[in-house]
Amino acid sequence: MAPFFIYTGVGLGVPIVYIFRNAFLTFQGKFTFSNMDLLIHGIYLKGFEDSLLLSTITSIIPGILGVFLAYAIVTSNSAVLKRMVATASAVLANFGGINLTFIFIAAFGETTGIITVWLNHIHLNPWSHGFDLYNFYGVAFVYLYFQLPLMVLVITPALGGLRQSWREAAQNMGASNWRYWRHVGIPVLMPSILGGMLLLFGSAFAAYATAQTLTLGTVTLAPIQIGDTVAGNAIAGEANVGFAIALGMLVVLSITMIFYGLARRKASKWLR
Repeated sequence: MAPFFIYTGVGLGVPIVYIFRNAFLTFQGKFTFSNMDLLIHGIYLKGFEDSLLLSTITSIIPGILGVFLAYAIVTSNSAVLKRMVATASAVLANFGGINLTFIFIAAFGETTGIITVWLNHIHLNPWSHGFDLYNFYGVAFVYLYFQLPLMVLVITPALGGLRQSWREAAQNMGASNWRYWRHVGIPVLMPSILGGMLLLFGSAFAAYATAQTLTLGTVTLAPIQIGDTVAGNAIAGEANVGFAIALGMLVVLSITMIFYGLARRKASKWLR
């Protein structure tokens, strides 16, 4: 276990200690609470709120859609389709950054996007109806690309854990399809669904490269604000506020992971 603990300590432990230390220091090295005070006011608070809202939107919508998509795949009789979707989901769930930004600009760009041009021919140009790829909701739209496959990967084992004998027992007792899902299927799946949504929340909350390259920092998100301070784009006296933002993000992600662990523990007894 020594290599694991050394690697984790260097790659995770040391940066966390460094963040905690500098979140309460001025740029000159003096102890202060001013960094944390800035975090709950003005533009930095707005960045935190927008990050939380973005993460909530991009966890609930793909979370719900992912359950239906995964169920359609699990109940399919095609083994080839199941393998293809599983492989594609594993790849797309880890696809982001500059490559993903380029794909969406090429597809949905305002003037030259391929899909935009097609829709414009039938007078359904989304840009003429308020769509904007480069604002807050445009970022949320792009995040669905990797959040939906991630939910499919997470929820598929839970759907596979639904035993056919449970449905047959419910039918033998006179339960309709709706009553089966209401009293058996949904209660069994709910911990896994909530756990998957929490995982999506953490994934979106910590994402940086896609939003930064898509909006060039014009959207106020906490990870982008950290990147700005690291790059030196900070007001005088606020050079260490990026560490305070990182500390706040660590707290949110830690709480998210705690609830995710509880949900997975609750769900695991149905997967044995």
